[in-house]
Amino acid sequence: MIFKKRQKTMSDRPNVSAEAETAAKATDHALPTEGQDEQMKDALTAASEAAAEHVTADGNTEAREDVAELAAQLAAAKADAADLKDKWLRANAEFDNYRKRTAKEKADMLLFAGENTVKNILPVLDDMERAISNNVRVDDIAVVREGFHLVHSKLLHILGSQGVKPMADAKGQPFDTDRHEAITKAPAPSDDLKGKVIDVLENGYTLHDKVIRYAKVVVGE
Repeated sequence: MIFKKRQKTMSDRPNVSAEAETAAKATDHALPTEGQDEQMKDALTAASEAAAEHVTADGNTEAREDVAELAAQLAAAKADAADLKDKWLRANAEFDNYRKRTAKEKADMLLFAGENTVKNILPVLDDMERAISNNVRVDDIAVVREGFHLVHSKLLHILGSQGVKPMADAKGQPFDTDRHEAITKAPAPSDDLKGKVIDVLENGYTLHDKVIRYAKVVVGE
């Protein structure tokens, strides 16, 4: 004889309330089945992949925009560099031309600095040549002397127009190392001439008040 086990009723289960049993049944009904669990996993996987694709797409777009901006900046920098290089080459060429031009002008200035003075002296040379020719036929020494004085005066006038002036007569003046060059010393004719110029061998000259030749003098002692 086979006996079937009788299910226990609520009255047979110790310490189990009706509310607890009701909650257990509700929980059993709430748990997903195996098929529902797979569906939920598939849905989550699809959502994750979609989100990843969206992030990747946004990242690629931002990267492309950054690359495009950097490329534009690089092109602008290259254009600025080319412009600056062109300006530098032009400025360097202009400066080189200026340097050569000023060097030539300076050389010409040094070479032809006395051109005007020479042109002004040439008439004096002509006068000297004419005086030499006339002196051959002149017996009067006074006329010859007058001719020399005239030529000398003309030459001094021309040099004066160029700023060249003879120094004042130094005889009897105290010896001045800034204007005189002592060639020798000689006994002074008097005590008051000791240390002073007693004779001038060559006169001195100034150019615009600058000494260009010292007067060669004899100093008394």
